Amino acid sequence: MSLLSRIAAPTARHDVARIVAELLAEHPGARPEGPARRTALPTGPTGLGTSAARITARRKDAEGTEVPELYCPPALRDDPALAEEVNTRLLAWAEEIGLYAGRLDRVRAADFGRLMMLAHPDTDDPDRLLAAGKCALAEWATDDYYCDDETMGSAPALLGAQLGVAYAAIDPAHPPLRYVPAVEKAMQDDPVRTALRSAFAHMARYADWSQLARLRHEVAVLFVGYGQEGSWRTQGRMPAVWEYLAHRQINSFVPCVAMTDMVGGYVLPGAEYADPRVRRAVTVASTAATLVNDLYSMAKEHKSDSVEFNLPAVIAAEERCTPREAIERSAAIHDELVRTFETEAAALALTGSPQLRRFLTGVWAWLGGNRAWHSGSQRYASTTS
Repeated sequence: MSLLSRIAAPTARHDVARIVAELLAEHPGARPEGPARRTALPTGPTGLGTSAARITARRKDAEGTEVPELYCPPALRDDPALAEEVNTRLLAWAEEIGLYAGRLDRVRAADFGRLMMLAHPDTDDPDRLLAAGKCALAEWATDDYYCDDETMGSAPALLGAQLGVAYAAIDPAHPPLRYVPAVEKAMQDDPVRTALRSAFAHMARYADWSQLARLRHEVAVLFVGYGQEGSWRTQGRMPAVWEYLAHRQINSFVPCVAMTDMVGGYVLPGAEYADPRVRRAVTVASTAATLVNDLYSMAKEHKSDSVEFNLPAVIAAEERCTPREAIERSAAIHDELVRTFETEAAALALTGSPQLRRFLTGVWAWLGGNRAWHSGSQRYASTTS
């Protein structure tokens, strides 16, 4: 069954939502130029400020527990051909640079090209989607190689050193000339560093310097989150729920969401992106999207011998509740965050620039595409009803 056929979008709940939906029907002055262009979106109340669909997720975890219904917007399009094109190009790039060598079947099955297609519905340019896909896959690879997967060489004791050198792949080090060859060798000898550098070079075709600086900042914050999780592993402790939720704000999809305007072909002014109100909305949405990852990745992590951190596990440990109760409470937290973003972004859209309105609409679309991808990706598969 098509993912979109499972989704019913009800009408807007209140006058503000109706007004914002009308405001967002057009994006004057923010149309993409060049090869990127807006695709036709579905008619009806599916944009920011519209009540989100309640989506029943059919994926079960390893114990047969269904992921609960989540308050989430619908995906705005489903274009399998475009997804396949992006995924094919992404796999060719990964193979060329040696990323996930011998494991590309897992990358193919995860179908990151589909995630890019679903999450960025305001362009149908496969090269722009590929640029975003390269950045996302490089970030995932950093997590897999350095943080999560011992079979790929991850080790808590090495994490800080590895992340520090990896950051030089996106914000180049400038040592005295005699040390330049050593730095360059370090970049070329590691597939994660190669991937990060290559991905940023590709995105530079479409992003201006301020946007690239924004992306570097968000990736640096992500690396802080990786280090925080590494410290928990070293200590052998489960964080408190509040600590974990703060962690999920930085170890999250913010770098992916931050590329919304870069992929769309316009520029959100730096001052607006840095506005604390906008920052709050973006991080709230990104945290919610990452909690979707927590819920859908439970099955995969359940099979792992290592300690894994996800919100249901943290809640169960702290609140001494059943796994099912912890899952339901996690879903409720997700829903609260999505509703918070919906309300606050709608208010921002009333007074912000056309670019901000379009960006917030893109974040709303990212939430729907992210949920749709997680519900179907083989990266998180166990059993499905």
